[in-house]
Amino acid sequence: MKISLIAHDKKKDNIVQFAEAYKYSLKKHELFATGTTGQRIAENTGLSLHRFQSGPLGGDQQIGSMVADNNMDMIIFFRDPLTAQPHEPDISALMRLCDVYNIPLATNMGSAEVLIHALERGDLKWREIIHEREDG
Repeated sequence: MKISLIAHDKKKDNIVQFAEAYKYSLKKHELFATGTTGQRIAENTGLSLHRFQSGPLGGDQQIGSMVADNNMDMIIFFRDPLTAQPHEPDISALMRLCDVYNIPLATNMGSAEVLIHALERGDLKWREIIHEREDG
């Protein structure tokens, strides 16, 4: 599975803690992240991931492109709902694409834990079936 990890500035510590707590689950998958978030996760967990640009410099759009091409299976995006973001249109576009293409999206610690446990149980195998149909 391809999983993106994204966090606004005030949520970066939280996503690093999340990645540390679930690194044994996450390391079984292909991981992607926006700039600084990816750097912090890699430094603190040793997880290997592909880093895109930071969100304000287009990283959200790069991930959105993967969603539109059906090349992303899950997004964990720890959003800061109390701070205005200069790239809010990009964030909204990414969330809209997740809705359009039925990509599981967690926007806080609680929903991220639900998705990770679902992933561990195999509840998201339907994404693999979709990829098999495209390849076949």
